[in-house]
Amino acid sequence: MLFNSYSFIFIFLPIVLVGYFVVGRIGARAPVIWLALASLVFYSFSNWPFVALLLGSIAFNYLVGWLLISRRLRAGPRFAVLTLGVTGDLLTLGIFKYAGFLVANFNAVFSTSIAVNILLPVGISFYTFTQIAFLVDAYRGKVAHYALPHYALFVTYFPHLIAGPILHHSDMIPQFESAESKRPNPHLILCGLIIFGIGLFKKTGLADGIQPLVALAFNQAAPSFDQAWIGALAYTFQLYFDFSGYSDMAIGISLMFGIFLPLNFNSPYKAASIIDFWRRWHMTLSQFLRDYLYIPLGGNRHGRLLRYVNLMATMLLGGLWHGAAWTFVAWGALHGLYLCINHAWINYGPPIPARLARPAGVVAVLLTFLAVVVAWVFFRADSLASALSVLSRMADPGRIVFGHTELVQGALIAIYAAIAWFAPNTQAIMGYDHKNRSVGKDFSAWRARPILLYGGAAAFAFGVLGIQQHSEFIYFRF
Repeated sequence: MLFNSYSFIFIFLPIVLVGYFVVGRIGARAPVIWLALASLVFYSFSNWPFVALLLGSIAFNYLVGWLLISRRLRAGPRFAVLTLGVTGDLLTLGIFKYAGFLVANFNAVFSTSIAVNILLPVGISFYTFTQIAFLVDAYRGKVAHYALPHYALFVTYFPHLIAGPILHHSDMIPQFESAESKRPNPHLILCGLIIFGIGLFKKTGLADGIQPLVALAFNQAAPSFDQAWIGALAYTFQLYFDFSGYSDMAIGISLMFGIFLPLNFNSPYKAASIIDFWRRWHMTLSQFLRDYLYIPLGGNRHGRLLRYVNLMATMLLGGLWHGAAWTFVAWGALHGLYLCINHAWINYGPPIPARLARPAGVVAVLLTFLAVVVAWVFFRADSLASALSVLSRMADPGRIVFGHTELVQGALIAIYAAIAWFAPNTQAIMGYDHKNRSVGKDFSAWRARPILLYGGAAAFAFGVLGIQQHSEFIYFRF
């Protein structure tokens, strides 16, 4: 089931929302169980063959976590239990996500014809990483005892289950345990609806609206210089508004239940460096890779050379997390290289004179954006050869076929760029503060400035009108 579908907006969400607050009168756990069951129903609409896999994963990790939390085991057996749990999670992820990739490469190297056809469960990367973090923290002594219904909801919570954010137990389970979130809050419901409407418009109006231009670069054998750039930039902004829209919609849906999701997207194309970009793009994945991969590998604690090695290893695995293809490996490798260059510049680059700080900042934003666009070509292309072909066309200004059509397309790209670079993002407009659990503090001012309410209603209306028959979010396949 998609957030951007009539069945979700007008049937599923209202029923689940009303039911959540109705059963909240029965007892503290009733709404938790209701929401967990609703999340399984949501997942089963498009992925019913893998509901058993999801439930099995929850049971397995809860049991392993219980053993780690109980502290009935000594250090050696506890580490063995952690290893068993993480290995089980990674093995499951590996079989479903990477078996076909490994077999295809084996066939290519040894000229065999082994056939593997394994369907990829939607959301498996997200709920696997969520639970690995839970197990590692349980081993470190950072997890309290949680009831099974709360843990099950933590894993299956439908606003995040399909495409993130990657949730952290210490942030979410206390909210599920709180009595406040089980009572309807008109303010949070209204704010949630507005944020959801903004996200819906980003998806159906902006992301889906520019999608046809992507074909100029990636769906033809020999695009011209301008077509290659228009297609690459179109994908850059399609992915931006698609992921931004999903992130807003997830936050908006969750707010209606009185639950604050962590920010996962914060105007990444405004970043003035690749380091800054990864603090803004897929923020919860960046935090996971930092806390559970980069730092355990040694981080920056063993000298600068090993820091660069750890950065490359982390980003290569981060690329593979996104998909089982060499294009994603190349994308991760590029971002690893970018990060190494960024850190080297910080350590060895010349200081910027104060009088040049502003123009240098503009140049830094443009260079960062250009580096990201080049990497997105690998992210979108079907093969390394296709990606290199598009990049070669982008680097060949002798092949320009710039006419009226390309001029209009370029103007459309410029509008998208202006929105991404100069418009305030949703959390700034709404005053969304996940850490302090607040949103729209100055509600009285909204009444004095009804444009916010009317704007939210208009975004929701245009978003609904723009719904297509079947338009998945790009991150669904990760």
